[in-house]
Amino acid sequence: MSRPAPREAVRAAIGCGLALVFCGGLLLWAYPHDPGGFVLIAPLGATAFLLIAVPNSPLAQPWSALVGNTLAGLIGAGVVHLALPVPLAAGLAVGLSVLAMALSRAMHPPAGAVALLAVLNAPFTLQLGLGFALVPVALDTALLIGFAVAWNHATGRVYPFRLPPATSPHATADAAPERRLLPPPDHLETLLAQMNLGANIGVEDFSRLLVAAEADAATQRLGGLTCGAVMSRDLITVGADASLRQAAALFRQHGLKTLPVTGDAVLLGMLSLIDVIPPADPADPVRLHMSTDVQPVSPLAPVATLIRQLADSGQQAAPVVEAGRLAGLITRSDLIAVLARQGLGGTLTD
Repeated sequence: MSRPAPREAVRAAIGCGLALVFCGGLLLWAYPHDPGGFVLIAPLGATAFLLIAVPNSPLAQPWSALVGNTLAGLIGAGVVHLALPVPLAAGLAVGLSVLAMALSRAMHPPAGAVALLAVLNAPFTLQLGLGFALVPVALDTALLIGFAVAWNHATGRVYPFRLPPATSPHATADAAPERRLLPPPDHLETLLAQMNLGANIGVEDFSRLLVAAEADAATQRLGGLTCGAVMSRDLITVGADASLRQAAALFRQHGLKTLPVTGDAVLLGMLSLIDVIPPADPADPVRLHMSTDVQPVSPLAPVATLIRQLADSGQQAAPVVEAGRLAGLITRSDLIAVLARQGLGGTLTD
C-alpha cells in the first residue's frame, strides 16, 4: 500500500477528529442528562475514518454506512434478547450482520463492531431495546454522514462518490471518446465481482483507472516524441481586427477548420469554423468571436500530452508557443497521423 500524500493525510486526520467532536458535541447538547452515556459509540471512529479518509470507497458511501450500521444494531439488539453465551451471541450477531449487509448491498466494516458492541454491552443494549439501532447507531451515523459531505466538499473531495459518466463533448448520447473502447459498466461490475473486488473499488473508479492506464501506455509508445517535432510551422493566421468575412475566405482558401488569432506573432486566441457561421455578422471583427480559452503547449512538451486535450474537448488544434510567440500548430489530423504511424511500428525518421 502506498503512503498517502502528506496533505491528504493531514486533511483526513483533522476531518476525522472534527467529525467526532461535532457528533459528540451535538449529542451531548441534545441529551445533557443521558444516564446511559450513549452519546458516542466506539464503532463510529471506524465509520468516521472511512467517510473522511477514503470517501470514494464503496464501503464509505451513505447507503453502506447508514444501512449497514443500522442493520447491525438491530441484529445485535435482537441477539442479546436470546440470552445466549457471549461467544455464541457475538459470533451470531456479527455473522448475521455480514449476511444482512451483503443482501442489502450495504457493506460497511464498522457495522461488525456495532453488532459486537451490542452483545458485549448487553445491559446497556437491553435497556434501550431495538431502539439501540436508532439511537445512538443510526442517529450518530447520520450526523457523521452529514459532516463528511460538508468536510469532503470543503476540502476538495467528492462525497457521496457518484461521478456522472463522462459524456461526449458534443452533448450527444455517445460516451466520451476515451471511454468507447471500454467494456460497458455492467461487464466491469461483473469483472469486479468475479475478482471479489466489488467492495474495494467502484465501477466508475475502475473505468477511470483503465482510461489512465491506456493513456499511460500511449505515452510509453510515443516515447520522447515532442510537439516541436510534429507541429506545422508555416501557419495561416488572422488578425484580431480582421472581419469574419475575411476569416471565412481564409477557411475556404486553405481548407482549414481552425485559425490562430495573432498580433505581432503573439497568440491572442483561436477562431474555429463554427464561429463564422450565421447568425454571426460577417462584418464583426474576429476578436468578438474568437476563443481565448485555449491551452497552448511548449515545443518540448511530449506529444502524448495532447491525446486527451484534443480527443475529448472542443479544442480542434493546440497552438505551440515558445518565448511567448506562436511557433506552430498541431491539429487533430496531425495527432491521428502520428498515432497511426507509431501504431504501425514506424518512426518519424523512417
